[in-house]
Amino acid sequence: MDEELKCPVCGSLFKDPILLPCSHNVCLACARNIIVQTPEGETPPHNRASNSDYDYLDMDKMSMYSETDSGYGSYTPCLKSPNGVRVFPPTLVHRHCSITCPLCHRSVSLDERGLRGFPRNRLLEAIVSRYQQSRSANVKCQLCDRNPVDATVMCEQCDVFYCTPCQQRCHPSRGPLAKHRLVPPTQSPVAGGQQMPTATLRKQGTCADHDTVNFSMYCINCKTPVCMKCLEGGKHGSHDVKPLVAMWKQHKCQLSQALNGVSDKAKDAKEFLVQLKNMLQQIQENGVEFEACLVAQCDALIEALTRQKAKLLTKVTKEREYKLKVVRDQITHCTMKLRQTTGMMEYCLEVIKENDPSGFLQISDALIKRVTSSQDQWVKGALEPKVGPEFDLTLNTDPLLQTIIQLDFVQMESATVPPAPLLQLEKCCTRNNSATLAWRVSVSPSNPIEGYVLELDDGNGGQYREVYVGKETVCTVDGLHFNSSYNARVKAYNSTGVGPYSKTVVLKTSDVAWFTFDPASAHRDIVLTNENQTVSCNSYDDRVVLGTAAFSKGVHYWELMVDRYDNHPDPAFGVARINTMKDMMLGKDDKAWAMYVDNNRSWFMHNNSHTNRAEGGISKGATVGILLDLNKHTVTFFVNKQQHGPVAFENLEGVFMPAVSINRNVQVTLLTGMEVPKNFKQQ
Repeated sequence: MDEELKCPVCGSLFKDPILLPCSHNVCLACARNIIVQTPEGETPPHNRASNSDYDYLDMDKMSMYSETDSGYGSYTPCLKSPNGVRVFPPTLVHRHCSITCPLCHRSVSLDERGLRGFPRNRLLEAIVSRYQQSRSANVKCQLCDRNPVDATVMCEQCDVFYCTPCQQRCHPSRGPLAKHRLVPPTQSPVAGGQQMPTATLRKQGTCADHDTVNFSMYCINCKTPVCMKCLEGGKHGSHDVKPLVAMWKQHKCQLSQALNGVSDKAKDAKEFLVQLKNMLQQIQENGVEFEACLVAQCDALIEALTRQKAKLLTKVTKEREYKLKVVRDQITHCTMKLRQTTGMMEYCLEVIKENDPSGFLQISDALIKRVTSSQDQWVKGALEPKVGPEFDLTLNTDPLLQTIIQLDFVQMESATVPPAPLLQLEKCCTRNNSATLAWRVSVSPSNPIEGYVLELDDGNGGQYREVYVGKETVCTVDGLHFNSSYNARVKAYNSTGVGPYSKTVVLKTSDVAWFTFDPASAHRDIVLTNENQTVSCNSYDDRVVLGTAAFSKGVHYWELMVDRYDNHPDPAFGVARINTMKDMMLGKDDKAWAMYVDNNRSWFMHNNSHTNRAEGGISKGATVGILLDLNKHTVTFFVNKQQHGPVAFENLEGVFMPAVSINRNVQVTLLTGMEVPKNFKQQ
């Protein structure tokens, strides 16, 4: 866990850590050293859009081919810092300054508050304090040969405890060791050179903008704890918020669930290490057995076979050494991965032990993503031996005596993993909320390709997920978010293993939705014409039909024109889940949210509950507009351009499709690809 608790700039345990917008931490003193001066009136590329939202993703996508606009800091490697970060003198600090994260190189401008504008990571301080206290209990010198005595100092760079004689003998304060920092072994997190009490670290968090007010809510949009004053008149007043304690418990649960997956991988890795170590013994035994067999065969042959024996033994030895080297390298690599995973797990468990909701929520999102992404390193084939314990060597003793001089091993040709596929950009495209990708392999591998793995991110620059595994080289992915940019990549695999990823391609879905009615989802009494844009019905009972588009986030608007309206029926318009009832009025069950209307009035309906009666009906030639806002979980209706709503329906979360219910007295036509009405009023 040491690596999780060390500052990336100074390489020492965190002291007064602050939380940067990218979710990485640095010591407060180190942050002052890496502040850089920016030209007056300019801001770093990542802050030109919004300093409050830290919208790095869009700027990165716009700057794919320009290193100048990519937002990366211009660091020069420096041996005085563990991450090669150049440390700038504090004289550069003035009101036109920015700070660049030493890990992800994302820059952010400082406001008038300077470094005080970044939240202090009290949760990390508490963990560092507890970690140092656990290490300082009865610490013994690590270099004493016999009867170790209590340590008097610890070198932060070497991470070794010394007693006074061993320190003077093995770690003198001169030469290359003069710059190492020696600290007392009982030192705990300090602020201003004094020990910080534990109670201070666990103190209830207060708002940075309102120092006397404690955090009580959590802003979903900004992903940060806020106080009631921020909601009453601050920038979070119009954002979605939830109780702080509820979000704390929810994120703890998510982190625990993610840890379960990593724990399973760590368990598999430990078992795999045991398997590899056992294989070392098997390889040794099989090698000895093979040598003995070879010697016995050679001794039975004539003098010519004896001369050839040494050459064959050399080849066997090389084969054995090669297998041993491969297995040892794999053990080293797997051990390193396991150590990193175990350290992260220990750190996460310490985080979960904390009882500070605001401090936990400051780092929980980034930590959950990190734990989830750590599973990706255990890719297919990572926990499989690269070589077997058997020797694929065959000695043929049948040839005549005169051919012994030509005797040699017969070995199978070595196999390789497939190369990285090439994405065919001219065939990659998007339509509505679906994306089609095509790829090929330019070089034929020695082993046949068994299949491909296509991965997409979540449309917001999040983690990649597998969306297709198979032998085809063309794939269409449906059900994506509208008005989103997705990163896609593909890799190939065969019996040898998994090959490298292709280059990443960015695909953007449509801003607005173009769709029709879906014949497959319609009741059998529904009749679709006009290329599935006009719907009528053969029954006097209400029947439901859904649209072909599926919405899960964003704001969407479409209209329906009433072509025929006889005998004052009650058609219903709205949205529904795919499994809503098709043989009754829309909104009668709990899977549809709708407005039904006659020639005089309209009502909102969900789960057979009628609400919000409004005057104004429909007739032939009327239009009904539906505005679905999944960001605010509301539906707004427009009858002949007159707004009804918005109404916040319960459980309006998930995936929804446009829906209509009519009987034989009504015919409507669908109009799509429309912008939100300009006269829309958000109540």
